[in-house]
Amino acid sequence: MAITAAAVNELRKMTGSGLMDCKKALQACDGDMDKAVDYLREKGLAGAAKKADRVAAEGAAYAAVVDGVGVVVEVNCESDFVGGNDLFQAFVRDLAVVIAKENPADVDALASCKWVDGTMTVADAKNELFLSVRENIQIRRFARVEGGVSVAYVHMGGKIGVLVNLDTASTADAVIELGKDVAMQIAAMNPQYLDKSLVDEAFIAHEKEVRLAAAKADPKNAKKPEAIIEKIVMGGIEKYYKEICLLQQAYVKGEGEDVAAHVAAVAKEVGAPIAVKSYVRFEKGEGIEKRQDDLAAEVAKMIG
Repeated sequence: MAITAAAVNELRKMTGSGLMDCKKALQACDGDMDKAVDYLREKGLAGAAKKADRVAAEGAAYAAVVDGVGVVVEVNCESDFVGGNDLFQAFVRDLAVVIAKENPADVDALASCKWVDGTMTVADAKNELFLSVRENIQIRRFARVEGGVSVAYVHMGGKIGVLVNLDTASTADAVIELGKDVAMQIAAMNPQYLDKSLVDEAFIAHEKEVRLAAAKADPKNAKKPEAIIEKIVMGGIEKYYKEICLLQQAYVKGEGEDVAAHVAAVAKEVGAPIAVKSYVRFEKGEGIEKRQDDLAAEVAKMIG
């Protein structure tokens, strides 16, 4: 029978379950509201939507290469305890496989993709995980890269996931090692840009304006010509590139060379051109405002 939107919405209000779960329950129960409520309770899905309002800032950032396709993904949950759970970690790993094989356009499209076992969708698999861990689970973001040589790195068990893509025809061990070393550098140094040539012009103009104003206000520069002050400022910006641009950063495992020079050295060693084409760095929970619990206020509220 046809299930109306009004019926779905009514069931959602009654149970706190997600809209799609309510629709499935009504379809399974031929539109019988009472049976649909029992269905959701038996499935353990009643109240899942309410938990979806909770802040999920823990979880894992994960990167992998699946059949030559690079994937980096972040999945969030509410606690680090669940983030370290074997079921949660397995879900994240399998999700990377789905992303590599199905090539979804975005997170919404990913939810409808077939799960690794072919018996359900990603959304269904996420619901199954919820039934086990009872926390808000959110697939936050992912990136997928084809072509070239992708190398993945996961830092501290999922705090940071990095995917590096190299433009090269060589798959020598030295190339894979280079990719891993560059990924570790990205995890540690968090560069904002791949190369200084890619730094936004507006960013440079703003940086120059701020630095010029500060330099002119410095008493030490009071007698210096403006051209000299500008030269000093531009020199400072060049040094700043070495902080924010990957290829200009000092190579953390080297002595005196930058990342670009190290890449060139490995290219010479393997006898094939190598270029760092792109990278993606996901840090677990970055930009998510975490809930700050006030224990004293909670206790006062309970006894007030």
